[in-house]
Amino acid sequence: MISLDNIDIILVETSHPGNIGAAARAMKTMGLSQLVLVNPQEFPSVVATARASGADDLLANAKVYDNFVDSIRPYELVIATSARLRSITWPMLTPPECANKAVTQQGKVAIVFGREHSGLTNEELDHCHALVQISTEPNFSSLNIAAAVQVLSYELRCAAEQNEHNPLPTVGDAVTAEQMEYFYGHLEQALLDTGFLEADKPRLTMRKLRCLFNRAAPNQSEMNILRGILSSIEKAAKK
Repeated sequence: MISLDNIDIILVETSHPGNIGAAARAMKTMGLSQLVLVNPQEFPSVVATARASGADDLLANAKVYDNFVDSIRPYELVIATSARLRSITWPMLTPPECANKAVTQQGKVAIVFGREHSGLTNEELDHCHALVQISTEPNFSSLNIAAAVQVLSYELRCAAEQNEHNPLPTVGDAVTAEQMEYFYGHLEQALLDTGFLEADKPRLTMRKLRCLFNRAAPNQSEMNILRGILSSIEKAAKK
């Protein structure tokens, strides 16, 4: 079976330690091994260890970050879970589509789960390449975070088994989330310099541009071209 070692699960600001332990258990049953926590309310915790039911090695090896942006810097592909429709159209995936995209990705992948009661903010979603939504009953769409981790972990395992005998596609050097952030900073500054963006309200336009480039998923060579174009624009704007 294709290894799932390149796919990490990120939990953002989890409020109940039991959910962390239950998520670790859900991951381990499906062959996922790396848990990442962003500003958990309580961790380490004996409650988390008890709920992990034998997956406490995932808790012991969990990486903990103070903020979301730092947590996703190493990844070439970041997919966020969302239980609600958003006003901005991020690329949407079903759980099987998400799993297939993740297991065939060359490079590190993060599947991100938000807060139990409010999910991820739009600002956090700006840093993600796509959203995955688990289909639920419209009148009762509240899905426990550990249950959501279990659903997607199962889909990841199924996709890995289905792709076991299929060679992974060859792609150009992948661009990390950190490199994409440098690009977005460069893009915003160039658009401000040329007057395309209004300095007091660039957010909505930049959010749409993030969606555009996240869908395009440029490789390293393409990113070098884009950064070169921006540098050329900046030089022309300063003349």
